[in-house]
Amino acid sequence: MHRKTVDRARLAALMAAGALFALGSFWLLHVVDRDGAAPGAPARGESDYFVDNFSVVRMTPAGKPAYLVSGARLTHHPQDDSSDIERPFVRKLNDGLAPTDMRAERARVDQGNSRVLLSGNVTVERAASAGARQLRLTTPELTVFPELDRMQTDAPVETVSGAARLSGVGMTGDNAARRIEIAHRLRLTYPPAPR
Repeated sequence: MHRKTVDRARLAALMAAGALFALGSFWLLHVVDRDGAAPGAPARGESDYFVDNFSVVRMTPAGKPAYLVSGARLTHHPQDDSSDIERPFVRKLNDGLAPTDMRAERARVDQGNSRVLLSGNVTVERAASAGARQLRLTTPELTVFPELDRMQTDAPVETVSGAARLSGVGMTGDNAARRIEIAHRLRLTYPPAPR
């Protein structure tokens, strides 16, 4: 009987040591891997896929094209579900107006595809139509909210619409309302009407 008690005590001690070892291993794994990445997931900053020479069309709920996004290369980052685009081209299709085209050297799409950060020689162009004059906007960087039909920048900006020129630093634009507001150092050149 004494031998069975000793064996049971050893077995209980061995099981307790194993449980402590397992808990210690779990704790160590948790401390070392604080970023919460799943095993086998790409390390922070790494991409999980890329697409070269891509084109995507976003549709309205009615099934009509809303905008087109294309570029030389799209790289997706799973950590924050963002995408980087090289040489992006974005075409916003507007009912009753000419399409609005946006180009840049780079773009980052994030926040569930609701924000596009364009950078490097950004141009926004819209041809003249029956409802609006021609528009050309240039800036080093521009944040576009496609679903809201709005854009903004804190950088210097220059806008040409028809014969009028508008420049300054910082801008918000509402494409639906066809309104642009310059925040600082506004300069407007509006030539006289021809006689």
